[in-house]
Amino acid sequence: MAEDLYQTLGVSRDADKSDLQKAYRKLARKYHPDMNPDDKAAQEKFKRVQEAYEVLGDEQKRAAYDRYGPDFEKIRGGYQPGAGSAGGGPTFDGLDMEQIFRAAGRGGGGGGGFENGFNDFFEQILGGGAGFGGGGGGRGGRSAQPAPPQRGANIRYELSIPFEKAVLGGKAEFYPTGTGKNEKLSVTIPAGVDDGAKIRLREQGQVVPGGSPGDLILTIKIDQHPFFERKGKNLELELPITIGEAVMGAKVDVPTPKGTVTLSVPPRSQSGKRLRVKGHGVQSASGTPGDLIVELMIQLPSEISDSAIELIKQLESETAFKPRENLKF
Repeated sequence: MAEDLYQTLGVSRDADKSDLQKAYRKLARKYHPDMNPDDKAAQEKFKRVQEAYEVLGDEQKRAAYDRYGPDFEKIRGGYQPGAGSAGGGPTFDGLDMEQIFRAAGRGGGGGGGFENGFNDFFEQILGGGAGFGGGGGGRGGRSAQPAPPQRGANIRYELSIPFEKAVLGGKAEFYPTGTGKNEKLSVTIPAGVDDGAKIRLREQGQVVPGGSPGDLILTIKIDQHPFFERKGKNLELELPITIGEAVMGAKVDVPTPKGTVTLSVPPRSQSGKRLRVKGHGVQSASGTPGDLIVELMIQLPSEISDSAIELIKQLESETAFKPRENLKF
């Protein structure tokens, strides 16, 4: 009995696209061949997970699978020239019945019709068989013409990349789904690529026998960074500083895409003060990089000694600072 594709991914039959994608990514990471180089069972499981997501991740294929089960690809294909139905005879899904009766009605010796009505009509449709049987030579020398080679379908795939790779560029390797191939692909990510950008890989899409492959169209999904945020070509960073650094000023090290830089914090700086580091943002296609915008955030230590608290009390008593004096609704 064929394995249930929903059970393969570990999801319910009413799972939405997001649930399917999460389940697939989790299992793909777990059973990935790179993670299990000597485990044949894990590699086979990885292959089945890919095949299950290839079907359930496609709305049309999923609907056909839900309706017909594991044999959906055989059933949903309809009539193909020379192919038999489940009972051994041809199927006629999609034929125009009005055309059939009109063509048969022109028979009986009249010009332009079929001499033997339905028999000749279906003989021509089936490619030259004798009547409905389709087994003998074609009447009048007619024979079925071979279908021209078809091109495989284009496959769309969402490729998640780290925040750093989106800013700096570089190589990304991945295993696509839906192509019919189980091989790792590599793509060059340009520096400064945008979230949602499309990259087309020629002839890396669906493979069809006797035809050329389709294309693989990647949609870039950029992972979030725990500290940096991207705003166009600029990068923004909330930089923690101590009370002493804010009051007296300081020189602090700040990581950037081009390496660590030393930033001067002006004396008596407030939380929220923004400083700009030129040219240390996102590299753009035009060659002009953005800037790094640093926002100062004063932080207290998690533990404060009694003596430090006394100093803070003394500071409070010596200043007439009222930070909420102008606060209104």
